[in-house]
Amino acid sequence: MKISKKNLPFIGLSSLVLLASSFAAAAEMSNMDHSGMDMSGDMSDMDHSGMDMSGDISDMDHSGMDMSGDMSGMDHSGMDMSGDMSGMDHSGMDMSDMDHSGMDMSGDMSSMDHSGMDMSGDMSDMEHSSMDMSGDMSDMEHSSMDMSGMQGGQPPADARSPDYSNGVPYGQYGKPMMMGSMPLWGVSVDDLGYQFDEDQINFEAMGWYGTDSNRIRLRTEGSAQTKDDKEIDSLSSLAYWKPLSIFWNGEAGVAYDTENDNAAIMAGIVGTAPYFIETDARAYLYTDGQLRLDLGAEYEWRLDQHWVVIPEVGLTAFSKDDHDNGITKGFNEMETEVRLTYETFSRQLAPYVGVSYETALGKARGQRRQENESVDSSSLTAGVKFWF
Repeated sequence: MKISKKNLPFIGLSSLVLLASSFAAAAEMSNMDHSGMDMSGDMSDMDHSGMDMSGDISDMDHSGMDMSGDMSGMDHSGMDMSGDMSGMDHSGMDMSDMDHSGMDMSGDMSSMDHSGMDMSGDMSDMEHSSMDMSGDMSDMEHSSMDMSGMQGGQPPADARSPDYSNGVPYGQYGKPMMMGSMPLWGVSVDDLGYQFDEDQINFEAMGWYGTDSNRIRLRTEGSAQTKDDKEIDSLSSLAYWKPLSIFWNGEAGVAYDTENDNAAIMAGIVGTAPYFIETDARAYLYTDGQLRLDLGAEYEWRLDQHWVVIPEVGLTAFSKDDHDNGITKGFNEMETEVRLTYETFSRQLAPYVGVSYETALGKARGQRRQENESVDSSSLTAGVKFWF
């Protein structure tokens, strides 16, 4: 074939134009639209390692790009994305099997907007372990990015068996019982001591049976005279006990008061106030309409592992006068005591010595004077407290 020399300049010029247009297309990709690009086929062996994307691709649109095919083997390890990609739109792009392990993202991506990007598909196989993201990404916007398919969600209905056995038999000992649901019992005697000046024995004891969340409690407190008529005055109650919060427990039940020979319904709150002050408040509604309120507080000041100083105070109030039983409306009396207790090594036994003080309050002071009874009294005390 003979080529005319006249056509050589034209052919050379045409080649230069085509070559220039190719470079121009490579450099200017800012308005490229991939929205209708179908990549649903098998692209597992596609190699982008030498792909140069350093030009201006800020306006590239991938919003409708279908990448649902198998791209598990795509290699972007050498892909140069150092150009301006601030305006790239990937909002509709499906990237479930893409591998970005060697992807270099060290360029300026500060203005990239992923706010509408839907990542709800399966991306469990995406590999970002070697991805270089050392560039400036301070302004990347992910606020509306849907990543609901990446992790989380509700576990399957059969993820765990109801009895936590996961199909493994319990063996010869049967199903284990959690400590919180195991019924237990206990007895504690907070006070069993002698009050010397009053010649009486004071007592306060409690027994319970149940779990950590539900118990039945039997409680009694009072005094027994050791001389004269040897009268025993006590207030006993049988109540249902239940935790109300971390530090507070509630109780409700029935009670009987031997001092005025009357039954009552009762309710109370017992717990630990701030600064570890043990507090109790109990209300008793008697069958004759009388309402009694008992308030108490005590604090354990621990000197060392065995010696403990325990100050305590108690108040008693009534809703109406009852002169037959020496009761006046309002606060009637206050009792205080300070004990020095020695706890043994097991801490189940603690003998003590102390000083107690009792005084009448309000109108009760005047009534006691009229009946020639003491208004104030103090006494040395000694006794023991224990539990098992």
